[in-house]
Amino acid sequence: MRISARLLLVAGLVMAGSASAQAQSQPWMIKSLPATTRAELLVAAMTTQEKIQQIAMSTGPNPDIPSCGPRRDSRHVEGIPRLGIPVFRSINGPTGVGGGDCSPDGKATAVPTGLAVAATWDPTAAYRWGDIAGSEVRANGHHAFYAPGVNLARVPEAGRNFEYFGEDPYLAGRLAAAQTLAIQSHGVHAVGKHFVANEQETQRMTMNSVVADRVLHELYLLPFEMMIRDADMASVMCSYPRVNGAFACESPVLLGNILRKEFGFKGYVVSDRGATNSTVAAIKAGMDLELNSTPKHFTQELVSRALESGEIVVEDLDRMLVHRYASMFRFGQFDNPIVGVTPIDFPKHGQIARTIAEEGAVLLKNDSGLLPLNAQSVRTIAVIGSQSLAGEARLPATGPEGQIRVNAPYTVAPVAGLKNVLAALGSQAAVSFNDGTDLKQAVELARSSDVVIVMVGDQSIEGVDRADLALHERNKVDQNALVTALADANPRTVVVLKNSGAVLMPWLDRVHAVLAVWQPGQEDGTAVANLVMGVVNPSGKLPVTFPNSSREGGGSATPEQWPGVVVNGILTARYTEGLQMGYRWYQAQGKKPVFPFGFGLSYTSFEYAPAVATSARVTQGQPITISVGVRNSGDRAGAEVVQIYAGFPDAYGEPPKRLIGFEKVFLNPGERRDARITLDPSASNHPFSYWNEKASRWDLMTGKVLIYVSRSSSDVQSTIEMDAR
Repeated sequence: MRISARLLLVAGLVMAGSASAQAQSQPWMIKSLPATTRAELLVAAMTTQEKIQQIAMSTGPNPDIPSCGPRRDSRHVEGIPRLGIPVFRSINGPTGVGGGDCSPDGKATAVPTGLAVAATWDPTAAYRWGDIAGSEVRANGHHAFYAPGVNLARVPEAGRNFEYFGEDPYLAGRLAAAQTLAIQSHGVHAVGKHFVANEQETQRMTMNSVVADRVLHELYLLPFEMMIRDADMASVMCSYPRVNGAFACESPVLLGNILRKEFGFKGYVVSDRGATNSTVAAIKAGMDLELNSTPKHFTQELVSRALESGEIVVEDLDRMLVHRYASMFRFGQFDNPIVGVTPIDFPKHGQIARTIAEEGAVLLKNDSGLLPLNAQSVRTIAVIGSQSLAGEARLPATGPEGQIRVNAPYTVAPVAGLKNVLAALGSQAAVSFNDGTDLKQAVELARSSDVVIVMVGDQSIEGVDRADLALHERNKVDQNALVTALADANPRTVVVLKNSGAVLMPWLDRVHAVLAVWQPGQEDGTAVANLVMGVVNPSGKLPVTFPNSSREGGGSATPEQWPGVVVNGILTARYTEGLQMGYRWYQAQGKKPVFPFGFGLSYTSFEYAPAVATSARVTQGQPITISVGVRNSGDRAGAEVVQIYAGFPDAYGEPPKRLIGFEKVFLNPGERRDARITLDPSASNHPFSYWNEKASRWDLMTGKVLIYVSRSSSDVQSTIEMDAR
């Protein structure tokens, strides 16, 4: 990409009218110029060696900002002082701000994980999460945040499902776009990941995901398209696996045709750590920045050799750098430098994190109205479970295997949180704790207590898929045996799930109440206590289906689907379920799960009025609004999520239902309000269209369309028939 004579003339004219010496010597610092023009001017002033140095992360120190100290995690690109290029630092996500490159001791709020945010079904909650993250990324001296993560829960056992937004692409894209807008409002880059078809951890660095083009577009690409179109995302991280035979980070189909041409992406592409597998192929495909502990493929030696051989040209490097520098100029990172660690309002952020955790909790069962507990009548409460899930452990269950993945300023453990909330409610109830390792003692405590709260959870972590969906032994505690024994000893037993996704519950019929709180963050103890004591009414809905057994269907029913079979020496996972993934598979097969996608109970009740639409005809360019009256018919304030699913003519091969809209309605007792959901055929989620593989485009599905106004994917309240043409 060579600087044009016209561009130089324009810059010269601007400089002529400027009194700034810096503007005259560094025209790219002229704020009135467009971001891309500034980036092109800057690149034109660089030497070839400087260009090569700027396309890979560095392992050196950060000498320009003393407060950042030495290198922490190899996530920065060294600056070039002579050109005014700042050190460019990145920090990890999406479970919170941590694993960065600036301050080894930098603290950040331990927020609820992505799946907990997804369970809120609330873009406002997702925005608040992103607002915390964006401000703390900047306060910790970084320019880019590796989040949101929007891979889908195709495989319920996948090890990183806790980081993502569940099994539906529209839900994921809607919440991720809200997060992106909030993150980027602080002048830092959101980096959407992992692009694309990275739905398992097993051999993720070398495996091959085989996905039909239509399935790729309608499911796995859709959240990325929504983040780019609706939130103008600054960056995308390409993933480890091969996708249809080519590594994602060197696929011209993914990075060129789809990302740049179809989606109109203007930002830069960074690799996952170590996901770059070549020099020439990755550069030609459209990757812009190599992330690795030590540069491996974008080194001075290898890139110079490729230039000398003519396999790449300098214009390739120019293009790569313009993508990143234009994003930096657009976000003010040259004009308003990020200057190191600054103060964070941790008490405020902690309270916001708590409200998100509370809103994302899903009440799965509540027979006989066991919950909420009555603070005035309950006398003794037994909290039982592993230290890392239920006790006074330093690190409550805020991330994989109970570990906080950020350096939190404080934590509230479950027992402490419950005692604090009871005291605030004026209760004299005594709280006892048992870690469950001695089953006999735990049962004796349960029998002698008014209520038992048993906390159990699965273990999930990056790099390893779960073997199955069972609750396995944890800290020498057989969790299923523990729940069964406690429920037999005391019928007033409440199960609190600290889960990273769907789990199997063989004891479900023996307990009266189950509350899924996912990994709720540093305010774990207060959030859970507020929920079980009724200070907060649960309003979360499931972002994933809870199956009857492991490998029940969707994307993990056969070894060919997950983890794959070896083909020509490469583990190959075939997405043979097609569009029938998650709740779509259950609907298509007529099979009932334990808990359906979109399900969640409340301490109050809601009544739906018949839905009405502004039009019965679906036409491109003409949005339709669905109005649904919802009344809180109970005696507690609460929130209901009105969900809109669409059913299309059989000829198009779509599953019976597809989520295309939702709105969360907050209501006081007796209050009625209309939920209004606008369905735009031209929107980024293509609500009434299918991906036409032959024509490589989205086409409207014509014929009769059924609109299902629902409480969950399987609980329809009213149906509207429309005609698409």
